[in-house]
Amino acid sequence: MRDLASMPISRCEPVRRFSWRQGQRHRPGLQFMVSTGRHHGFESIAEQRLLLALDFAGGVIDVLGQPFRLRFATGSGWREHIPDFLAVTAGGGLLIDVRPGERIGDDDRVCFAAAREAALAAGWSYLVVTGWRPHVQTGLDTLSAQRRPLRDPLGLQPELFTAVASGPRSFGDLVEATRLPAVARAHALHLIWHRRLGIDLSAPLNDATKVRASLGGAGR
Repeated sequence: MRDLASMPISRCEPVRRFSWRQGQRHRPGLQFMVSTGRHHGFESIAEQRLLLALDFAGGVIDVLGQPFRLRFATGSGWREHIPDFLAVTAGGGLLIDVRPGERIGDDDRVCFAAAREAALAAGWSYLVVTGWRPHVQTGLDTLSAQRRPLRDPLGLQPELFTAVASGPRSFGDLVEATRLPAVARAHALHLIWHRRLGIDLSAPLNDATKVRASLGGAGR
């Protein structure tokens, strides 16, 4: 198990292919991640949301779906489990399973416990994603519209940083403090996505949302 840590993620492929067919009950697809610069496969909406959150969190170097097949012994016999994702981050490896909390049964808990032990042996962290707090995903969906590189020939981003330098301001007031509020909205969303401005994702994102300078601020 310790040898997993030396696995060359960039040259690996999922152990199980993502498939699309008529009438299937789950919804697979491809999610583009700015962090890696390419598309990544997912097998459900819950997995797609996890990839979007990973992209926003920052520090992601690479992501591999269906990274390996784990075979392990239990009191009732041998079992197999394929974790959903392995993320390589600036802080180390992160093995992830995605399962809505209401659908987790005893068999799932056994598989998750085995995956956690495998991650521990490899020196990785382990995480089971069971759901999200209200408003987080709608906020990330909105921010992701401006996650790609965005040129600023009008110099609006420095105006946004200046506007929050003395303290938090509502999103509406922040963009109105610039020379071109309509254009500044796109730049404000872009800066929030890249964590150069900060908001509370657990509240709805609207003109009343408080925006503050992040620790990195304009220097990032």
